[in-house]
Amino acid sequence: MSFSQASKPAVPSNALQQQSQPVQRPSSGGLRYPTNKKTIYDRNPNRSKTAELNRASFAYLFGEMIQYAQKRVTGIQDLEKRLNMQGHPLGLRLLDLLLYREPPRTAQRPTRILPLLQFIHTTLWRHLFSRPADALERSKDNEDEYMISDNDPLVNQYISVPREMSQLNCAAYVAGIVEGVCDGTGFPARVTAHSVATEMWPAKTVFLIKFEPEVLERENFLQKSAA
Repeated sequence: MSFSQASKPAVPSNALQQQSQPVQRPSSGGLRYPTNKKTIYDRNPNRSKTAELNRASFAYLFGEMIQYAQKRVTGIQDLEKRLNMQGHPLGLRLLDLLLYREPPRTAQRPTRILPLLQFIHTTLWRHLFSRPADALERSKDNEDEYMISDNDPLVNQYISVPREMSQLNCAAYVAGIVEGVCDGTGFPARVTAHSVATEMWPAKTVFLIKFEPEVLERENFLQKSAA
């Protein structure tokens, strides 16, 4: 006995084309990549070398950051410490970025205290505020302390400090950035911001940089070796 195979119904050609196309599934959240498959990490770091941030945008973001930190502290010292901690990782990243943008012949990390301070006073300040700092001094009483002065810090221009918090100096955020640069170059230090108001500059701020003892020991050793 023989059995005949049943004929299969013909499938339209357009149906085959529809089945061959990949099925697009809805995204389940998370990171979304642009159509060109490139992210911000694929950009050339020199692309935004001369770009400037809008001051209104900076004032809004910085004000929100201070309000966020203020709700999680109990006093002025805690608030300044928190601002310092928020600026520290930014200093570490800025160090790598600024050294990358330096010419190949001069792109090297500072190995002495004075070149490091000049790098902070000029290169770092110019990148952050489009101008160098106003003064760089060494303490007459303590050889491990240096001071960088800014007569009108940008971070204090758009902050309204209440009377009960008159001792607050929001430039502690910049002090954290400077401290991050010092730590990233192998010069551990403690950097604090102090208000030193004058008649001409009521918002003048002095950034006190106090290096650790091992930094001075290395500096003295290198100085004797070079002599």
